[in-house]
Amino acid sequence: MSTEAWLEGPLEGYPPLLMPVAHSLVQAKRDLRAAAGGLPEAKLWQRPGGAASIGFHLVHAAGSADRLLTYALGNALTPEQLEALAAERHAEESGASAASLIERVDAVLDRVLDTLRRTNENELTAVRYVGRGRVPSTLIGLLFHIAEHTQRHTGQVVTTAKVVRGSGV
Repeated sequence: MSTEAWLEGPLEGYPPLLMPVAHSLVQAKRDLRAAAGGLPEAKLWQRPGGAASIGFHLVHAAGSADRLLTYALGNALTPEQLEALAAERHAEESGASAASLIERVDAVLDRVLDTLRRTNENELTAVRYVGRGRVPSTLIGLLFHIAEHTQRHTGQVVTTAKVVRGSGV
């Protein structure tokens, strides 16, 4: 297997226009597991140089993907999602393990991947609204943003994991 999902060819069952999103999410899942898997709690919540912890990035990656998927599906956030958003600021108090946080990210990204499989390419430019202000976007814009936002936090997890493990950057 290649180290990069996008170099492994098309993923079966995904619309061609959404293949880059699928590849990005598959790669993020691999990279998060490799970087954060097995980290002890002390390292998971460490904040080197005041940077956000690996645990925060995992919690936020799952939460933001969940919220963005809700908007992509044309729905408003639930009270539970709003509570989870507020709780992200205090994620370290959860005492969650790296394994449980990775499982949560995997579950959310699997839901996104399942949605991609079921997405009709003819609907990609359909308008979707984001947030209480109902900022207009499109279905493809939201799906792409899930991928790029997840990759942004994945990169931070990978780098921070190297630092807290003492391997440098």
